[in-house]
Amino acid sequence: MVAGELVQEHLRLDNASEIDIKTPVHNRAVPTADQYSDLTNGAAHLTDLDSKALEQEIPPDEKQAMLPGEEKCIETKLFWRRFAVLAVFSLYSLVNAFQWIQYSIITNIFAYFYNVSSDKINWLSIVYMVAYVPLIFPATWLLDKKGLKLTALMGAGLNCVGAWVKCASVRTDLFGVTVTAQIICSIAQVFILGLPSRIASVWFGPKEVSTACATAVLGNQLGTAIGFLLPPVLVPNTVEDIELMGHNISVMFYGTAVVSTALFILTVIVMEDRPPLPPSQAQAVLPDCAPEDYSYRQSIINLFKNKPFILLLISYGIMTGSFYSVSTLLNQMIMNQELNAGRIGLTLVVAGMVGSIICGLWLDHTKTYKMTTLIVYILSFIGMVLFSFTLNLNSIYLVFFTAGVLGFFMTGYLPLGFEFGVEITYPESEGTSSGLLNAFAQIFGILFTLIQGRLTTDYNPLAGNLFLCVWIFLGIFLTALIKSELKRNNVNMGIDSKTLQAVSHVLSIFLREISSLLFSFC
Repeated sequence: MVAGELVQEHLRLDNASEIDIKTPVHNRAVPTADQYSDLTNGAAHLTDLDSKALEQEIPPDEKQAMLPGEEKCIETKLFWRRFAVLAVFSLYSLVNAFQWIQYSIITNIFAYFYNVSSDKINWLSIVYMVAYVPLIFPATWLLDKKGLKLTALMGAGLNCVGAWVKCASVRTDLFGVTVTAQIICSIAQVFILGLPSRIASVWFGPKEVSTACATAVLGNQLGTAIGFLLPPVLVPNTVEDIELMGHNISVMFYGTAVVSTALFILTVIVMEDRPPLPPSQAQAVLPDCAPEDYSYRQSIINLFKNKPFILLLISYGIMTGSFYSVSTLLNQMIMNQELNAGRIGLTLVVAGMVGSIICGLWLDHTKTYKMTTLIVYILSFIGMVLFSFTLNLNSIYLVFFTAGVLGFFMTGYLPLGFEFGVEITYPESEGTSSGLLNAFAQIFGILFTLIQGRLTTDYNPLAGNLFLCVWIFLGIFLTALIKSELKRNNVNMGIDSKTLQAVSHVLSIFLREISSLLFSFC
């Protein structure tokens, strides 16, 4: 009770309004960052200090989530449908990622078939990044204003259309048609990449939200892995028989189109904007839809005023852009070994999938977002250095090993960035924060791919890889500067950040007083 009285005394000196954490908060819901700040800047009135109660996280199926400003309870519940939503999204995201990488992993084959340079085939991968940057703003606006289902249908539908257009491009003089098809698929990607954190937040409870986000990202990674593996197998390098090459390409394109069509139908059936009841307190205190006075422009401005988020934007862009560049140029790093290039890429991504799931589970258990992100960033740098210097040692097994280490951490970082971004920007829209993270990833991916490609061509693969190492090293320092304030997690725990800081401060005073008393007795 001494500690409790000290807390009361400390908070009584604050001129802010009092909030009793044992009773409902009498404020409005917090749909904007400014309103969140208003909520967290008030003092807290603690009638007793129970450390276990402070540390205990509210379970995801909590039945008594109280809305600020209301005396009634809002029921929270988890629905089995969330797994179907997550599965369908992951699968059509998989197909979209497959269509991104299916050209670049067999660059020499497509360059020969269409009689174009390798640089033009590289642009079939780069176009995904180019299309994303200008289109992310209308895509996130659509997600905020019209909801999850329409955005998901746009992604799955365009993905399906692009796959069928590719089927009409299997002729040596129709390179323009295959470019058009890839542009359509790249537009579909804009409506896909920003959804993992939204699906996780809207459908999953606080103890599973990071794992759900990692699983959603996993679908995209798995598509990249299959894109590394299948094209070299389905389309072998048959330069002596151009008709056979065209037939093999056609088989790959038609198979992709059929799967895309089936997934679009499943998206129509399964996908919904949100469950009937919110899965967590963090969702319960937010409105079901954007209010009439909601400003998408203001939301963007709020995010760009958030200094920790700006640092995360740059560091996330560096890491993810490096992954895009390595994936695009892997075939050119290991020329005339299409199968090995595909298998190394598969190793890189599969290891990253394992890393993503482990990182997601770890975050759900510990909520140590900044520390985990920083450690993974450092280990990604080490993995990139090892991969760079073992690539030309004529030991294919060593390259496989270092690619696995690199992929485990570099690809495993992707869901970490999403979830960390949502935490430090809550209650801004998850789709907007994730969209901006992906936009910066695409910008860095374009620049890194063009520069690394030129260094690889003019010098050697080592020069291009060392270029990425320098940038990843810079990203470590940027990540270390990020101030970690887990706003969403604090709401789920029912304790605002101001209260936590006050309790921490007063406990330190209490411990100092105890220490002084002990020394005086001695």
